[in-house]
Amino acid sequence: MIRDKSAKKPAKDAPEKAAEKKAAPAKASFRRERALIKRGVWPIAGCDEAGRGPLAGPVVAAAVILDPDRIPRGIDDSKRLTAEEREKLFDKICATAQVSVAVASPARIDRDNILRASLWALKRAIVALPEPPRHVFVDGRDRLDTSCDCEAVIGGDGIVLSIAAASIVAKVTRDRLMCALALDCPGYGFEQHKGYGVPEHLDALDRLGPTIHHRSFFAPVAAARAKHMPWTVEPVRDLFEVAEVEVLVETTVEIDASAGL
Repeated sequence: MIRDKSAKKPAKDAPEKAAEKKAAPAKASFRRERALIKRGVWPIAGCDEAGRGPLAGPVVAAAVILDPDRIPRGIDDSKRLTAEEREKLFDKICATAQVSVAVASPARIDRDNILRASLWALKRAIVALPEPPRHVFVDGRDRLDTSCDCEAVIGGDGIVLSIAAASIVAKVTRDRLMCALALDCPGYGFEQHKGYGVPEHLDALDRLGPTIHHRSFFAPVAAARAKHMPWTVEPVRDLFEVAEVEVLVETTVEIDASAGL
């Protein structure tokens, strides 16, 4: 039997490469929105936020109602896109869809905590839409207290196209805000890291101290505040401290002269 030596043997790593291709995440789709549209549900909004993790700057939430007949190509989870791609898609989304944005300031984050501030901003973004939606898709685990149906989708920015569009709007808006804050607060590098806790930002915090745009109760910020502004840090009271109690004892005794002692 003569074997054809020209026939290529399958590469040993072929199964691994095939697995890598299968593991590649699928792009967000408009499938869930179309299913609702077929049932007569419209408008449908997607909402997402940007900026939960940073040490400085606001949380920015966005809500988007895509036009089914004018959906820009290339929309996907903002984290999968380059800054240039996000900027281009931001303009296209704003030109073809209904869009709203809401901002939760560092002061609100300090007051309410980051989760509540994010949910507050998301709800505000939905209320600010030009047309009230009948169904809302929100990224994450938490449903919003809205007047319409709200569906929370874990990893929704990579699954639901409306959420992906909102993630792009929120991300680009927040990045632009942080670049503006960089002009107001030089030396922190906000234009580069957008407020996240990278080594350069931590170093600037240690050298310069926090600004009004930092989130006071995030640990690195609290440490920098204690170093540069110790008078603003309230001392923690020891609950097990034994307090000294002063007891006054009346020692004067009145003697009745008629007692006949």
